[in-house]
Amino acid sequence: MKRIISSLLLLTLAFGSVACSNNSESESVNSELSQSTAVSSSSATSKTESSSDKSTESVPTPSETANIGEFDFERKTVMLNSGYEMPIMGLGTYSLSDEECYNSVTALLESGGRLIDTAYMYGNEAAVGRAIRDSDVPREDIFVITKIYPGEQFQNPEKAIQDALDKLDIGYIDMMLLHHPGENDVKAYLAMEKFVADGKIHSLGLSNFYIEELEEFLPQVNITPALVQNEIHPYYQEQAVVPYIQNLGIVVQGWYPFGGRGHTSELLGDETLNEIANAHKVTAAQVILRWNLQRGVVVIPGSSNPDHIRENLDIFGFELSDSEMEKIAELNRDEKHDWY
Repeated sequence: MKRIISSLLLLTLAFGSVACSNNSESESVNSELSQSTAVSSSSATSKTESSSDKSTESVPTPSETANIGEFDFERKTVMLNSGYEMPIMGLGTYSLSDEECYNSVTALLESGGRLIDTAYMYGNEAAVGRAIRDSDVPREDIFVITKIYPGEQFQNPEKAIQDALDKLDIGYIDMMLLHHPGENDVKAYLAMEKFVADGKIHSLGLSNFYIEELEEFLPQVNITPALVQNEIHPYYQEQAVVPYIQNLGIVVQGWYPFGGRGHTSELLGDETLNEIANAHKVTAAQVILRWNLQRGVVVIPGSSNPDHIRENLDIFGFELSDSEMEKIAELNRDEKHDWY
């Protein structure tokens, strides 16, 4: 009988031990899941009103997450993989002087545009910031992109990033890009990641990166870029690159939509584009911008002319047919107009 009782006691202790072990593992798993959820939530915080309340809004809902990268033509925005909404039509400020830039950004904001692209190398970040501060548009409604450049800025990225914050003086930067690949580009990007953690930058991206560059670069960083910005126009369509980037969950943005300096008149005078424009009673420029949007490419045409800025924004009242999109696709020459 004592042996039976002893055996029963041993069995009871054994089951108790297993139960405790299972409870401990369950608590450990739950703890890990909680930590994982917390990390996931913190990495996809929604756009905030200022750098001081950088994570007050909730993360995207499952339905919002499912729409990452898809253009909302009613809201004129796209949801980025970082959890922030970005306008799909804006203004590029390349080559605009201080006064020109200030006036152009002011015209954009007064006309309803909310996306502005600048860069250290443009020398007009301060003008962009001044125009934003002088406008009546709430800061949280405006999306500002800037870039840091290879060389000294990639070598000392923390200073370069802080310089951009100081010049803009608008509380935070909506998106910062590496201007193009170069020595220390990974180092610079990792530094930008730290500013994201601090809420001073909301989203990260790359400019002038193509398939080979992305395949080498992406495994070395922690935050997937929300955007890649490249030269894109009807004569240089990046027909393989655009879907490659989009399939990574990264939004594509096109600069030089009208072909760039020395090529704009030829592109805007293209017979096919003008035939399509006449059919819709719009301009060739509007056709080009609408073609980009229907490919899922965000556009940032540059201009110092308020009338052209308003015209460029007015591309949501018509839609190109499949056959018209195909005709424009046939214009591709793989003809790059800049060295990047």
